[in-house]
Amino acid sequence: MTSRFTGQRMKLIAMIAGALVLSACQVFREDAPAVSSVAEVVTVRPDAAVMTKQALPNFVGISEQTAGSSAISMNLVIIPPGGRADPHVHKGYESAIYVMEGEVETRYGAGLAKSVINKAGDFLFIPADVPHQPVNLSKTERAVAIVSRNDANEQESVEHYDPGAPPK
Repeated sequence: MTSRFTGQRMKLIAMIAGALVLSACQVFREDAPAVSSVAEVVTVRPDAAVMTKQALPNFVGISEQTAGSSAISMNLVIIPPGGRADPHVHKGYESAIYVMEGEVETRYGAGLAKSVINKAGDFLFIPADVPHQPVNLSKTERAVAIVSRNDANEQESVEHYDPGAPPK
């Protein structure tokens, strides 16, 4: 039996894991507030989607507001059939995505001139400050993904991006 996690995929998984570990470790810098000695495990069961600045429904999971996190957020995003997010950028924050259902084209970079297609089972890493726009390639099936970001206030770093505007 051969593993489907070889070569390039293992590098991507290692990059994502490393980014998340580094993000979490930033909490323990000397200038960071002291961590409470009474740690509690928090369970979040979202029962309704909320509309995001990106114009996609999210089931908010982990954030500062829901779980008291200080350096990470994690949400379930659903892209309806034929749907797409508004082009946007997360200023200063990285995103790690796991596609659970569907096939999504992510347009990215200056003018959204580059793209990558991901399907269920793929991990995707978007560096900080990279403009992007996910697009569900199916006209009949939804796309579902888990999105994690090293930003406990996930929506505050979202800025709309105009792919036709001259670079700053």
